[in-house]
Amino acid sequence: MNSARVRFGRVCVDAVDHAQALVAIENLVATQRGGAVYTPNVDHVVLAEQLPEFAEAYARADISLCDSQPLRWISPLFGPAIPERVAGSDFFLPLMRLASKREWRVFLLGGGPGVAEEGAERLAREEGVTIAGTAAPTIGLTAEAGEEALVALIAKARPDLIVTLLGAPKGELWINRVRDRLRPAVAVQLGASLDFYLGRVRRAPVWMRQAGLEWLFRLIQEPRRLAHRYLVRGPRSLLILASTWHSRRRATIPGSNDTGEAL
Repeated sequence: MNSARVRFGRVCVDAVDHAQALVAIENLVATQRGGAVYTPNVDHVVLAEQLPEFAEAYARADISLCDSQPLRWISPLFGPAIPERVAGSDFFLPLMRLASKREWRVFLLGGGPGVAEEGAERLAREEGVTIAGTAAPTIGLTAEAGEEALVALIAKARPDLIVTLLGAPKGELWINRVRDRLRPAVAVQLGASLDFYLGRVRRAPVWMRQAGLEWLFRLIQEPRRLAHRYLVRGPRSLLILASTWHSRRRATIPGSNDTGEAL
């Protein structure tokens, strides 16, 4: 992708808006070389510091879309301003409509029981999306028994686009492990986007999303599952971001040995 990138710790983010993101994915699919698309947020910045393999997945990302209002707001301190938050939940339906328009074959991977199947039926009926297949296997942080069979299943379906409906870091790690074996398909990690599309999970009100408070709405909905992410890992991001900013600032001082290069 030719856009400018902003580095937050070990995660780099493309400074693009929704329209530019769609064009970038369309171009990536057209190359027929495969690829990986992620939607990082503040939690991903922390995870990349803790998990070297997660940082590696981001280092190989072809497209990295900002799914965080706070990161968008502070982006001018770290590089070019990110023009818009490109949340996976908002991006999902426009991407599916583009897939329909371009007649791409779409494979839905992940989600809870019956989610991918329900989503496939609705997307085909309402949006004219060509569904190449669905699967909802158990996927871990590392390769497990059955992964080769899953890769073979997806490859046989010949998708142009694979939408992974997995949580972080599982989705990014899985894509990074198998992406070369699934070419020319492009894999897009969109987490719970299909749950939102189907109305299985409620999204935060617009004003909370615009105010950067969607995390609070989700925490109230699922406190047990999300408390550690938002209340423990979340504050650690401040140290990582401060270190990145300091590194970048030193790089602008004549005579400094700190290059501030992205990892």
